[in-house]
Amino acid sequence: MDPHVIVSGVDEEAVAAGLGPRETAEVLALAKAEAVAQGQLPVAALVLGCDSVFEFEQVGLGKPRTPEEALARGVAMSGRSGTLWTGHTLIDSAAGVTVSEVVGTTVHFAEFSTAEMQAYVATGEPMQVAGGFTLDGLGAALVLGVDGDPGNVIGVSVPCVRRLVKQLGLEWYS
Repeated sequence: MDPHVIVSGVDEEAVAAGLGPRETAEVLALAKAEAVAQGQLPVAALVLGCDSVFEFEQVGLGKPRTPEEALARGVAMSGRSGTLWTGHTLIDSAAGVTVSEVVGTTVHFAEFSTAEMQAYVATGEPMQVAGGFTLDGLGAALVLGVDGDPGNVIGVSVPCVRRLVKQLGLEWYS
């Protein structure tokens, strides 16, 4: 594989207005993949579109807009759990075939103090990611564990992408 990152330019708020967290991840992954697939691509390119939404207390959380919002979210999540939904859409541009899957991973948070969360928010890391935490960065210390694919929380579920590749009739190791 020779991956290239192409920003889709999809207006996420307009596309996902009124949808639940799981549906938002699914619809945005499809919209992003389709937007990129309509551009200039190498012959026989596979286009992968993904989007993640963290569901906490039945509310979808994207990236925090302010440090205050990140702090409030973090304090609320202490000692609790939520689900990170990632929509994965794979388009075979040569065949014109699209396959999709949504993967959910439950994240269990450690108990932590408001001071710890303030220090984490001050690093700026929570402002860059859905839900306001990471599993592969400084936020990892705040996570007790996950039920499901940890790669899904980090960004992309590689086992899911492999399943999608196989659904397209292609081999993963070729």
